[in-house]
Amino acid sequence: MLTPRFGRYLAAMLCCAALLGAPAAHAEQVVVYTARIEQLIKPMFDVFTKDTGIAVKFVTDNEGALLARLKAEGKNTPADMLITVDAGNLWEAARAGLLQPVESKTLDANIPTHLRDPQKQWFGLSVRARTMVYNTQKVKPGELSTYEDLAEPKWKGRLCLRSSKKVYNQSLVAMMIAEHGETKAEQIVRGWVANLATDPLSDDTRAMEFVAAGKCDVTLVNTYYYGRLLAKNPASPLAIFWPNQAGSGVHVNVSGAGITKYAKNEAAAIKLLEFLSMEKAQHLYAEVNMEYPVNPRIKPDEVVAAWGSFKQNPMNVATAGELQAAAVKLMDRAGYR
Repeated sequence: MLTPRFGRYLAAMLCCAALLGAPAAHAEQVVVYTARIEQLIKPMFDVFTKDTGIAVKFVTDNEGALLARLKAEGKNTPADMLITVDAGNLWEAARAGLLQPVESKTLDANIPTHLRDPQKQWFGLSVRARTMVYNTQKVKPGELSTYEDLAEPKWKGRLCLRSSKKVYNQSLVAMMIAEHGETKAEQIVRGWVANLATDPLSDDTRAMEFVAAGKCDVTLVNTYYYGRLLAKNPASPLAIFWPNQAGSGVHVNVSGAGITKYAKNEAAAIKLLEFLSMEKAQHLYAEVNMEYPVNPRIKPDEVVAAWGSFKQNPMNVATAGELQAAAVKLMDRAGYR
């Protein structure tokens, strides 16, 4: 039994500890596994913490390593949220049972249906368009039309492509399978391969550098790569062309997020996810990442808006994940390495 003197001493010690800033056991914190590098995601986390008082601790790595880590950790994972790029990766996380469905009127209102999982296990947070970039000194815009047209003989020796090993082109081909069927999609990809001016290149930036140098005339890239290259070299003879505007529209994909199946701080994580779909965070996404806001009420950054408006392909981006394996096999059969 505590004596009155010891009780007063204990109370005084607890009071001092509080005044010295001893951490509260109930302080809210969200743990995020993110495949987006720190400088692209930390500004949004900082604003969220300032607005809500909820701390965000994050771990960065590539998407494959993060998925493997979540699988290995299982119920013991500290992660409350997964952020990664490409609907194919998000779909794979959901398929592997790593995410949970989220019911949120805020997310439903802010994120178009085709840019989120039909089962509500993940939600797009920014949009990247995979479009054409061409050399303005060698190509007239009137020569360009569709992704499919790049398989025609008139482009022989004029096309550059990024390696098929990256998920971005895999997703594009997956959507083409959904639109055209495997037989026609394979014919298109074989046509691309036949028209290559060089072996597939390591990344989108390299492909654009080849186009700018006149080694090929046109390539397919994610728009933010174009923005970054032009920021470094404004005099580059490159321009964007929006394909398939008379038909299905430009292929788009997302960076996005989901709440992990075994989230310990689920409510706080949902608050963060909702915040990332709102105006303040969406503006930051657009400015920092040179991507398009997923929220249709938010205008793109001025630099991005200057590239012009375009019609998106309305097909749900989850298709990119559902048909990813078929796309990889198709590309291999077509000799696209």
